[in-house]
Amino acid sequence: MQALYQFDLRGEQDRDAILEALCEDADDFSAGTEAFQLAESAWLMHEQADALATELAPDWPTYRQPPIDRAILRLAYFEITTSRAPVKVAINEAVELAKAFCAEHSPAFINGVLDKMARGDKSEPLEGGPGDKPMSPEAWLADAMNDSSDASA
Repeated sequence: MQALYQFDLRGEQDRDAILEALCEDADDFSAGTEAFQLAESAWLMHEQADALATELAPDWPTYRQPPIDRAILRLAYFEITTSRAPVKVAINEAVELAKAFCAEHSPAFINGVLDKMARGDKSEPLEGGPGDKPMSPEAWLADAMNDSSDASA
């Protein structure tokens, strides 16, 4: 997540500096290198992840999302689409990261977007509610936080 955040903010041209920072923070060099390789692979798919997230939550396109939220969504998208982790595990880990590092409503938002991504459910964008009554992003988040069908469980 940290490396994806750095790729997003610093750009790919700072690849060496990002790797160096990860290796300094890791317990050993191999752990930092492994995390970097995972992030680099996920970064290669960030445009696909961003497009799908924007399609599923049009009121919260990628450019409106906090950078940490974007990094978590991109990492989980990569893990889900490449089968690197089981879907429920990827979603649960993303939600736990959001609880630790993001704003109060981010875990519910991330859970909702990833659940829709995993199910391939594009029938109802997250900003829409039942019937013809659209929901505001705030209303959707409040509803998602009360949803008993939590995909991270």
